[in-house]
Formats: sequence, structure tokens, C-alpha cells
Amino acid sequence: MAMPYYVSPEQMMQDKAEYARKGIARGRSIIAMEYVNGILLAADNPSASLHKISEVYDNIAFAGAGKYSEFENLRKAGIRHADLKGFMYSREDVTARSLANGYSQSLGTIFGQELKPLEVEILVVQVGNNGHANEMYRISFDGSIIDERLYAVIGGKSEAVQALLKDKLPAEPPDLKAALSLCVSSLDPTGSQKLSPESLEVAVLDRTRDSRKFRRFTPTETKQLLS
Repeated sequence: MAMPYYVSPEQMMQDKAEYARKGIARGRSIIAMEYVNGILLAADNPSASLHKISEVYDNIAFAGAGKYSEFENLRKAGIRHADLKGFMYSREDVTARSLANGYSQSLGTIFGQELKPLEVEILVVQVGNNGHANEMYRISFDGSIIDERLYAVIGGKSEAVQALLKDKLPAEPPDLKAALSLCVSSLDPTGSQKLSPESLEVAVLDRTRDSRKFRRFTPTETKQLLS
């Protein structure tokens, strides 16, 4: 009689974590960075139709790295959750923290119970209003959540991008043009080819805008900012 195949729980978790990390690392990096009027999000993304950065609510944005179909499903679920909560209670009750906690629980459950983990790493960011600080949360494939300050990087060669950003980041939040230049100069050396405005996805959460704070930049606007 053949012996049943056995894998220890520790080895199984290590294998799933390694599988997810490899999938995320095959993608391209995304940076979220505070600037004087809010939060800038910049992604190395050659696709004009498949967005990595999106609006979730009035002053909250979402960014996903890894397997597109998986983080896109998470994005849609976050929008439904935010809309329902804002409708049932009030718009002020919808926060990046509550969304990040929800994502953390979902990813943690999938990682612990399913055979295949999600190959995703996501960012949930909220621009602060009326003196409140900006919020940036990075959620990993296993549900771990990290409260970031000043900047956050996910996907691709994130550690190399973080090292470059850390050396270049000024003491005070830069203006939009300087912040975008910092993002490009950090993403460019770690990519497989030189970045162009057409291969950059750029958006901001601008606290000076009325109502909805999210704004996506066209390649032409990105080129003007970088000139």
C-alpha cells in the first residue's frame, strides 16, 4: 500500500508564499508618494486600457500589482463595499483604513485556506482633508498590512525602487513635477526598458479639487510635467 503524501503546514505556507512572491515580482512596480497637494501614484504600465491605478471613492485610490484579473476583482469588490457603506451610513464613514482591513481579511483567508494564493500586492491610499494626514496602506498576498509614510512601493523590483527613493526623497513633500521626476528616476533603472510618458500611468489624489479628488493624467499631460 502506497504511503500518503505529506507536506508539513510550515512547508506548505512557505511554498505558497514563494509562489505568490514570484508572480508579483514578474510584474512592474508602482509608487505612491506624498506631494504638497496630496498623493501621487505612478506605475510602469505600457497598457493604455488595463489600469493599475483607479479611483475607489471620493478621496480614496487603489493600486494593484501582480496578476491583473485578481487585483481587478479586488478593486471591484472594494468599490461595491465603499458605495454600500457610504449609502447606508455616510460618506465620511468610508475610509482607507476600513477598506485596507477588509482587503487584509480577504487575502489572509484565501492565503490560509485555498491551495493557490492570490498573486497580488495592493495599495489603498486616502488624501487627508481639513488638516488630517494622508493615509497609505500596503496589503500583501498573505493579508499582512503595513501603514506606510511618505511613500510606498509595490510589485516588480520593489526593494530596489524603495532604496533609490529613500536616497532621493527630500525632507519636505515636493511639488507635483518634482515628485513625478523622483518616481520616474526610481522606476527607470529597475525596468527592462527606458520609461516613456506613453508607458507611464500617472494619477493623483489632489486635496485642492472639489468633491472627487482623483485625477488621471494623459500621456500628453505627463510629458508636460516631465519636460
